[in-house]
Amino acid sequence: MHAQRRKLLSRPFSKSVIRNTWEPVVREKARLAVSQIQNELTTAGVSDVLKWSTFLATDVISVLMFGASFDMLQKGEKNDYIRTLETTLKGSGIMAEIPILKTIIPLIPLRCVREIFGIDSTIAEHSKQLLTRGKEDPGSHRNIFYGLINEAEKYETSLTETEVAYEAKNLVVAGSDTTAVTLTYFIWAVLSRPELHSKIKAELSTLDGDWAESQLEELPLLNATLTETLRLYGAAPGGLPRTVPKEGATLSGYHIPGGMVVSTQCWTAHRDPTLFPDPEKFDPSRWLPGRNEASEKARSAMSPFGSGSRICLGIHLAWMELRLATAEFILRCGDVKLAPSVTEESMKPQHFFLIAPVAHKCEIMRA
Repeated sequence: MHAQRRKLLSRPFSKSVIRNTWEPVVREKARLAVSQIQNELTTAGVSDVLKWSTFLATDVISVLMFGASFDMLQKGEKNDYIRTLETTLKGSGIMAEIPILKTIIPLIPLRCVREIFGIDSTIAEHSKQLLTRGKEDPGSHRNIFYGLINEAEKYETSLTETEVAYEAKNLVVAGSDTTAVTLTYFIWAVLSRPELHSKIKAELSTLDGDWAESQLEELPLLNATLTETLRLYGAAPGGLPRTVPKEGATLSGYHIPGGMVVSTQCWTAHRDPTLFPDPEKFDPSRWLPGRNEASEKARSAMSPFGSGSRICLGIHLAWMELRLATAEFILRCGDVKLAPSVTEESMKPQHFFLIAPVAHKCEIMRA
């Protein structure tokens, strides 16, 4: 089932399609996000990078999924769809780590518990309404799910309205907070290091006025800094369980019986001192050619997007958003610094499958 569904989605999420079709949309949203940050700095004196990064990523993924933006960047607030989604996501993350709760939770007759741990039917209903609105839009042929339905017809595979709605919901989750968290930690890491900040600005200043994401992909320091951010603060560092086939399997010399669940997660692998010397140090030079360059083994252990046949479907979209948004921010917000509210303690990751700063904000101000 996974292979079939992945085949349907692989083309619309390919690097060429993402760049050729969606780069102008992502660039427009990134510019709007930076403009809103600048406006908030002017009116309020401080601006929350995590808030605007979340609005940016969510607006981008809603356009791709439904052909219609949530317009959270313009409104400056979350909509009902996202609020409902966030309520259920925390419970879903906990149940993924403690599966027995799936049996226990339905027996608890408290509404607040059901809201947190139950997959609320309103999410599917919201998705269906948005998909319907996208179909009615003259430009709807550009959204991902129009392409998904067309691909399904080619392979003589039917998708029900509910299946499409839940796929949309899953991809909104996968493409919103993940990118927002990484973008926030990048900005925090760079603004915490003035010398690094200056070097990235200098690197970006070499671009012409009408640069594209393909040019950003060639900038060594920008990409090394993003990679180091993903190493230490990849948004989904939790367990990725897999069931062993019934015939069993041998892993690293150990026989694992069929039916057992094995799991790995990148939080530990990315902090392995045998792969990454001084692993807790934020050091982009690991990813630059030279004396400190990461080994091939270390590079193969880097898995912020997962790996193998189940690697993140949206990896090319995520890199596009990260490159465009960080470039726009660094070039247009050159006179900012971290606000006093931002500390090592406030930025410690809090983990509910996806991580986020424990303070749930990252404020900046004029330097």
